[in-house]
Amino acid sequence: MKEQSTFPYKLYLVISQADCSDRNFLTVAEQAILGGVDIIQLREKNDETDIFVRKAFQLKEITDKYQIPLIINDDFEVAKEVEATGIHVGNTDIAPVEVKKQWCKVKQIGYSIESIDQLENEQTVVADYLGISPIFKTSTKTDTITEWGLEGIRTIRKLTDKPLVAIGNIHRHNVKSVINAGADCIAVVSAICGATDPQKAAYELKNEILK
Repeated sequence: MKEQSTFPYKLYLVISQADCSDRNFLTVAEQAILGGVDIIQLREKNDETDIFVRKAFQLKEITDKYQIPLIINDDFEVAKEVEATGIHVGNTDIAPVEVKKQWCKVKQIGYSIESIDQLENEQTVVADYLGISPIFKTSTKTDTITEWGLEGIRTIRKLTDKPLVAIGNIHRHNVKSVINAGADCIAVVSAICGATDPQKAAYELKNEILK
C-alpha cells in the first residue's frame, strides 16, 4: 500500500525567479496556487544565502496564506531559517539521514532518484517522497544521469511504496500517462512558470491528473 496519507499532493510546482522570466515569481506562485498547485518548491541555485532566504520568506507568506507546503531545494540552512515544511535534496546535497538528525521539525524530505540502486540505500528509507528525475529530458535541469521515461516509473513503482513525484518535461498532453505509469504527484517548472496564464495552466494540469 502506498504511503499517500503522508503525501497527499498531486501537483507540485518547482519555481525560481529565472524560470518566470520578466514576471515576479511571487505573482506566478500565487496564480499557480489559485489554479490548483498543492505544494511549492523554491529552487534558487545561484543566489547568495541572504537573497535566497529573503525570497523564501516572501514566498512563505503566500504559501502560509493558502496553507500550501513550502519545500526548499538543496539548501538546508535556508530551509531551517524560514521554517519551511521541508527540503528536497539530490545525491550531492545534505543527505536525508543528516536532515532528520539535525532538524527534528522537518515534515517532508524529498530525495531525487537518478539510479535504481538508490532505492536500496538508507537515504530512501528516511525520505518522505522520491523525486523521479527526469521523466523526459528538459532544458531546465541538465545535470541528471537517467531519462526514466514511463517504463522507468513503472519499474520504480514495483520496487518501492514511497510516494513518487515525477518531473521532467511533463505537460498537459502527457501528464495522464505519467500518472497511469505509477507516479503519485506531478512536478512541473516551465509548464506553469512559462505559461501565458499560470493559473489556467495549473488548473488544466490538475484537471488532467484528477481525471
